[in-house]
Amino acid sequence: MIKRLLNCIPNTITCLNLLSGCVACIMAFSAFDTLGPLFGYQWAFIFIGAATIFDFLDGASARLLHAYTLIGKDLDSLSDLVSFGLAPSLLIYNIMNHYNDGAWMSWLALFIVVMGALRLAKFNNDNRQATTFFGLPIPANAICWIGIIAWLMKHGYPGNIAMVVLIAVTGLLMVSDIRMFSLKIKSLKPRENIRRYALVAGAVLFVITDGLSGFAWTILLYILLSVVTTRRKTVQ
Repeated sequence: MIKRLLNCIPNTITCLNLLSGCVACIMAFSAFDTLGPLFGYQWAFIFIGAATIFDFLDGASARLLHAYTLIGKDLDSLSDLVSFGLAPSLLIYNIMNHYNDGAWMSWLALFIVVMGALRLAKFNNDNRQATTFFGLPIPANAICWIGIIAWLMKHGYPGNIAMVVLIAVTGLLMVSDIRMFSLKIKSLKPRENIRRYALVAGAVLFVITDGLSGFAWTILLYILLSVVTTRRKTVQ
């Protein structure tokens, strides 16, 4: 009985990830409405952020409790698709629709959720991705879009062409073969975590200097660190 209850803990946390993503989707349709002290898009940011925390905690709890299940793996992917694929797509759609008054280009935002689904399917069936990733992880995609949207809210809408290019680039990065290092810390040895420490330091610096827009620069740094260090290992 105790073992069964312990096995439920990671799945319960995963469901909190899913619920957070669902609320973020709802908030996306009120992106420019004031809901209490914040705009709808800001609430969407918060719930995508909450989903990210739950996504980290469900994996950590599964490892700590040795509560790995096939149902948990599938549930995690389904939750991630909603929280980090659908929620950002709907947020992008509603923002583009706001500035374009229903123009067809807004629908291109759905490219993100399609690529996210392909990325998760690829991940679940690729044994090479136990310690490293191939392609941009879908949570990183969502974090990147929080930064991009925060930037345009501060500086203004960059235009449809720029938005479509960003949608295409981030979507294709998820299904690319670029080797990305995992953020999971398996050892406290500094030498094995230099890239992770550099990424955290960069994230803190970017957020302090540029606010939420710094998340986009953080993901760019993550990609650059992954490409440079992977190429260096290949040469060696």
